[in-house]
Amino acid sequence: MDRAQLADFLRTRREALQPEDVGLPRGPRRRAGGLRREEVAALCGMSADYYSRMEQQRGPRPSEQMLAAIARGLHLSLDERDHLFRVAGHAAPQRVLRSEHLNPGMMRIVDRLEDTPAEVLSSLGETLRQTRPAVALLGDDARWTGMARSMVYRWYTDPSSRLIYPEEDHPLHGRVFAAQLRVAYAREGRGSRAAAIVDALLDTSDEFRKVWAAHDISTTHTDAKRIAHPQLGIIEVQCQTLVDPDRSQALLVFTAVPGTESHEKLRLLSVIGDQRL
Repeated sequence: MDRAQLADFLRTRREALQPEDVGLPRGPRRRAGGLRREEVAALCGMSADYYSRMEQQRGPRPSEQMLAAIARGLHLSLDERDHLFRVAGHAAPQRVLRSEHLNPGMMRIVDRLEDTPAEVLSSLGETLRQTRPAVALLGDDARWTGMARSMVYRWYTDPSSRLIYPEEDHPLHGRVFAAQLRVAYAREGRGSRAAAIVDALLDTSDEFRKVWAAHDISTTHTDAKRIAHPQLGIIEVQCQTLVDPDRSQALLVFTAVPGTESHEKLRLLSVIGDQRL
């Protein structure tokens, strides 16, 4: 435990927070720019004396439960939370992440891509958000519920989910989806949603059992993809991926080489959206 580093880190983060940031009134008599120690203590669910002693480099080493409460109370990022644990003499918690909530920064990027096919996926292949051209290109994948929200699950249980790709590309996509699910399963462990999907597929799909038994984690999609659109036929696209590791989300942006037939098809989709041709 590095008492000096812990005290300094807590103080700087406390002073950086404004009352408005945590839903507190500023009040007419407030002089300090940041939060008071007693305010942070209340936010963290601990006594003001206990918190003050940490900033004064006194008292016992805080437990992991106390540090987790401090991280929440001070609105720390994951990197800041990990640093707090380390300077307090604990190992950083394992990042078993839930990706239901779309990262605000990722959302702002998607909002600026409204004329481009783009979508945000979780580590389980769940579509969290799609632009209108993405719905036109890929279909409305945000409509699913339960395990069917996962493209991996649909791939091995619903044959219609494969119509989006040419049949000769199906084996590669199946291996990639299984490899991505294995990575999520290894990170989240037993009892996770990833584990539930794995167990369900092992029970229902012979094909998945064979692919899963290969234990392949190195198979990945290439940037080049072929989309089998029901009206426009094959569209060759480049898929660029922006990964947000803190939330296990990925932003996929689909483009085509200018001057090609596929480029013209994407331009048409950006105009008509998901209307039927």
